[in-house]
Amino acid sequence: MNGRPDRGRDRRRSDDSAAQEPAKGAVPAVDARLLVREEGVKGYVDEFRRKLRSGELGSLPVVLALVVIWTVFGSLDSAFLSAQNLSDLSQQIVGTGMIAVGIVFVLLLGEIDLSVGSVSGLCAAIFAVLNVLNGMNEWLALLVAIGGGAVVGLIHGFFFAVVGVPAFVVTLAGNLAWNGLMLQVLGTSGTVNIPAESIVSRLYSTIYHSPAAAYVTAAVGVGLFLAASLLDARRRRAARVPYRPVAEIVLRTAVIAAIAFAAAYVLNRYQGLPLALLIFLVLLVVLDFVLRRTTYGRRIFAVGGNIEGARRAGVSVPFVRITVFSIAGTMAAIGGVFLAGQIQSASQTSGGGNLLMNVIAAAVIGGTSLFGGRGSVWSALLGALVIGSIQSGMNIMGVSNAVQFMITGSVLLAAVVVDSLSRRSQKAAGRA
Repeated sequence: MNGRPDRGRDRRRSDDSAAQEPAKGAVPAVDARLLVREEGVKGYVDEFRRKLRSGELGSLPVVLALVVIWTVFGSLDSAFLSAQNLSDLSQQIVGTGMIAVGIVFVLLLGEIDLSVGSVSGLCAAIFAVLNVLNGMNEWLALLVAIGGGAVVGLIHGFFFAVVGVPAFVVTLAGNLAWNGLMLQVLGTSGTVNIPAESIVSRLYSTIYHSPAAAYVTAAVGVGLFLAASLLDARRRRAARVPYRPVAEIVLRTAVIAAIAFAAAYVLNRYQGLPLALLIFLVLLVVLDFVLRRTTYGRRIFAVGGNIEGARRAGVSVPFVRITVFSIAGTMAAIGGVFLAGQIQSASQTSGGGNLLMNVIAAAVIGGTSLFGGRGSVWSALLGALVIGSIQSGMNIMGVSNAVQFMITGSVLLAAVVVDSLSRRSQKAAGRA
C-alpha cells in the first residue's frame, strides 16, 4: 500500500521529463532569421526576395527614387550635383523636415494633422512679436513660441482622444483658427522682420567652416550607430532571441560611414557644416531612440497597429494620442521658427502656401504608412530630400511652379500606391 503512491509520483515525474524532452526524430524549432544568417550570402538574398514578395520594402523605394532623381537632374544640369547646391539643399529641407517629423508621429497612429502649417506660422509670429516688437529676451521668446506649439497640440489631442471628435475635423478647424490667431498676433503691420543677429536667424544661417566640424560629426554619428548596434546585439543574445552577428554589424556600419563621410566631404567642399542641419540630425536621433527604444514608442506603434489590442494590453490610448499630437505641435513650432529664420521674417503668409502638402508628402514619400503602425522618423529626412531635390532640380531648369506641383503630386500618389500595394502583400503573407 505504501509503495503505490511513490510509484505514481515516479510515473508522473517521468512523464513530465518526457514532455520536456524533444521526441526522437523531431526537428527542433529554430527562428528563421537565425537560419538566414547561418546560410551566408545565399540566406540574405533569399530573405531579401521574401521581403519583396511580402511587401516589406522599408526605405528601399524612396532611396531608389532619390537615386533616380539625382541621376536625372545631374545629367540634365551639372549644377544640381554641385557642392553648393547640395549644401543649400541640406539647409532648405530643415524647416519642412522638422514639421514632417511631427506628421510621422501622427501617421503612426493612423491619423492626420492638417493644422501644422498654421501652427508653424503662429509660433513664428509669436516669437517675432515678443522678441522684435516687445523686446522680450530672445531665448525666452523662443521657448514661449515652442511651448505654444505644444499647447496647441495638447488642445487637438484632447478634443480627439477625450471628446471623440475625429482628428481630421479637429485639425481642419485648427488650421483655420490658428491662422486667424496668427493674423491677430501680427496686427495691422502684417509682417515683422527678424534681425540677422537674432537667435532664430543665427540658428538657420550659422555654418561651421572648419572641415573638422563635419568630419567629427560624421565620426561621432558612426560611432554611436556602431555602439548602439553592438549593445543591442549583446542584449538580444543574452535574451536568447535573434541578433545580428558582428560581421553584419560591421558591414552596416561601413555603409553608414561611407554615406556620412561622403556627405561631410560634399559640405566641406562648399562652406562647411550648417548648424541647422546638425540640429535636425540630433533631433532625428533623439526621436528615433524614443520611438524604437522606449516603452512609450512601442505603445505608439501598438496603438497605430491595433488600437483594440493595445487597449486590452493596458495601454492608455488617450494619453498616447494626446502626447503624440502635442509632439506634432512642438515640431511644427520648431520647424516654423527655422522657416522664419530662413527668410528672416514672420508674415501673414507664414505657414501657408504648399507647406502643409509638402510636409505630409515628405512623411508619406519617406515611407511612413498612412494606415498607421509602420514608419520611422528618418522618413521625414528621406521624404524632405525627395521633395527638396525635385524642387531644386526644376528651379535650376527653370520649370514653372505649375509643373512642379503636378510632379510633386504624382510622386506623392506613387508613394501612396506603393504603401497600399505593400500593405496588401503583407496581408496576403499574413504579416499585417
